[in-house]
Amino acid sequence: MSDRDAVVEREREVWEKLRGLTSAGDGQGLQTLLESLEASETVRAIFRLGADDQRNLVSLLSPGPAADLLEDLPEAHAVDLIERQEIGHAADIVEAFSSDQGADLLSEMDSDDAEAILGEMIPEIAGEVRELISYSTDVAGGLMEIEHYAYPKAATASDFLGDLRQRRKERAELPQRLLLIDVRGRPVGAVEIADILLADDDTRLSSLSRPVSSVLATASLDELDDYFDRHETLGAPVVDDNGRLVGRVRRRALYDAIADRDQDDYLKLQGIVGGEELRAMPVLTRSRRRLSWLSINIVLNIIAASVIAFFQDTVSAVIALAVFLPIVSDMSGCSGNQAVAVSMRELTLGIVQPRDALRVWWQEVSVGLLNGLALGLLLSIATFLWQGNPLLGAVVGLALALNTIIAVSIGGTVPLLLKRWHADPAVASGPVLTTITDMCGFFLVLGLATLALPWLI
Repeated sequence: MSDRDAVVEREREVWEKLRGLTSAGDGQGLQTLLESLEASETVRAIFRLGADDQRNLVSLLSPGPAADLLEDLPEAHAVDLIERQEIGHAADIVEAFSSDQGADLLSEMDSDDAEAILGEMIPEIAGEVRELISYSTDVAGGLMEIEHYAYPKAATASDFLGDLRQRRKERAELPQRLLLIDVRGRPVGAVEIADILLADDDTRLSSLSRPVSSVLATASLDELDDYFDRHETLGAPVVDDNGRLVGRVRRRALYDAIADRDQDDYLKLQGIVGGEELRAMPVLTRSRRRLSWLSINIVLNIIAASVIAFFQDTVSAVIALAVFLPIVSDMSGCSGNQAVAVSMRELTLGIVQPRDALRVWWQEVSVGLLNGLALGLLLSIATFLWQGNPLLGAVVGLALALNTIIAVSIGGTVPLLLKRWHADPAVASGPVLTTITDMCGFFLVLGLATLALPWLI
């Protein structure tokens, strides 16, 4: 048996065991099996189960193992499975997550479902989660954990070690350092855990502390990224507007958030709107999300194609033009998409704002002029070598050069203008760019060809 066949057989066995244990209602057996599997094996096996089996499997697990399982699944799917549980069990599962993970899941749910789950949770934990949900998911407050190690600056090494022993069950993971706070709850220093373990019991933690920098709860992902670039630490203290410590953001949580943002932007640019899509989702849901994009695009493409219909006599007279229409529109679109990508990145980094549209336009025109001339010249030469008509080469080359300038102008400025009008640049920039570059490209090729028609036929 080949290695590939062995992997396939292993996956089939895991899937059959999961399905069998679920059908038998054997929660303990499921837990034991899941503990023996790698995360990748678990995910593949879960997605091979039917929707009802997946729901039943989660319902059979106790809250901790259920949370461990859902943590390995894509967030959208984990949310769906939690929503389909009994309210009490769903609340217990959310409580088993860290505060930031629980808040992330509830923030993606229907508001009524989220409120029902919060109502069943321990009031103290529910209050912490509510506080986190109040923050946007792309700022420090939305990523932070309420759980953090903070002690009064007068505390001793013995105080910390005694507290750690007393609460060891709820503090399964030690941070790299703990924080010292003043009487107002403001961070005044940080102490490495290793230094505390080597210190005498009566050593004041303040004597071991080093200066610490904090981030505001409203800090953006890029501001957090800059913080971790400047500080060699695994966690950033988060403070409110009054400087009071309210939580901690892990470096890992930031990187996960940046990856999610980039993936979300990519999906939007590809026309997957309304959130993450997985093939385990209902077919009608997936179809509706895709059609919301495709139905708009078909209308825009009909509008662009109407330009060709207007010049159909010219196309009939010079059939070779039909070959160059997609070349001009596609090449211009590629140039425009490059400009869109740069503008989207600079918007994300805060380098440009909507008010900078005119400056961005001029910078893109400069690049578009150089690239347009280069691409136009290449296309002119290729056209002449193929058709032997220098005027036809000049027509399509000039059309490509001009359309490249138009495309980068649109690609560079449209994301900024959409941002100003409170539209999503990632979703709307593509259709706007494609439609305008297609219309202009078709018009330029066919319009210039019509003017030069007596010399082309």
